[in-house]
Amino acid sequence: MSKISQEKQIQYDKHYLEMATIWAKNSYCLRRKVGALIVKDKMIISDGFNGTPEGFENECEDDDNRTKAYVLHAEANAITKVAKSGNNSLGATLYVTTSPCIECSKLIIQAGIKRVVYLDEYHNTEGLELLRRAKIEVINFSDNG
Repeated sequence: MSKISQEKQIQYDKHYLEMATIWAKNSYCLRRKVGALIVKDKMIISDGFNGTPEGFENECEDDDNRTKAYVLHAEANAITKVAKSGNNSLGATLYVTTSPCIECSKLIIQAGIKRVVYLDEYHNTEGLELLRRAKIEVINFSDNG
């Protein structure tokens, strides 16, 4: 991978996060819509948004407005999608509209993703702490943008 200037990287980060924000609009979830992109060598290799598994009804919340237990997060959808493809996420960057939870952070580590750029911070920061412990670069873009 070629080195690019910090200013150029910030521009890439901004544009990929804008695309992740647009992708989040595909979610049927009412409480929170989250989008994710996995980028490797300046190419989008996977995308995801939060929602129910393939073949399930497109309703994320129950009658009490709680998220159903089987709803997949955007990061998990993007990682499992790349796993189904002929590609891999080793050394990639994950762009996500909300910072990862602890469960998604475990998947990010195991998928070999080396950089996570996000916009909004999730109420629980355990996922971010785990990513930092794994020496994954974590960037809150709202601090930069």
